[in-house]
Amino acid sequence: MTMARTPSPPRDRRRLEFTVRPTGVTLIELCVAMAVAAILAAIAVPSYKAQMKRQRVDTVMHLLTSHLASARVTAITHNVPVIVCPSHGDGRCRQDSDWSANWLMFRDPDGDRQPDQDIDIYRNEQAPRDPRLRILSTHGRPYVRYQPNGLSYGSNLTIRVCYDGETAGSIVINNTGRARSVRSQAATACGN
Repeated sequence: MTMARTPSPPRDRRRLEFTVRPTGVTLIELCVAMAVAAILAAIAVPSYKAQMKRQRVDTVMHLLTSHLASARVTAITHNVPVIVCPSHGDGRCRQDSDWSANWLMFRDPDGDRQPDQDIDIYRNEQAPRDPRLRILSTHGRPYVRYQPNGLSYGSNLTIRVCYDGETAGSIVINNTGRARSVRSQAATACGN
């Protein structure tokens, strides 16, 4: 009689060994990580500042362009002359060409270029507050007057958006009343 043989475990099966490493960070690893973070920050900060500048200038240009388009549509819809002008926020037009504080949109049926009553004011928009931002229009023409047919008679009006003393963009309103925005490609002094 032969006996049944039981299989033996394979001989090449190895026992797994675990080694325990101490946890923590060495001083060298910490210095390398801080150096990499400093290099990344040095690369990112100028790019971030340029992006913030572009975003602020674009915001002002979009706000002002939409304000002008709204005034043009209002003049056509209500069949009355509508003016957009710089303001101090007091419901009156400024006499200079600085749009940096407020913009005022109002109906002007008598042509005196100032609102006669509070009910004549359609919008009194506050400009974005940033000490590095200035908004200046062409000298001699500090406001836009839209006729009931949507036209803005007279010469083209340019409103410059300045950031840190340089022209970053401008809005040009032609005598047909259309406003278009233009980004400045070269750094030019903004002037007063």
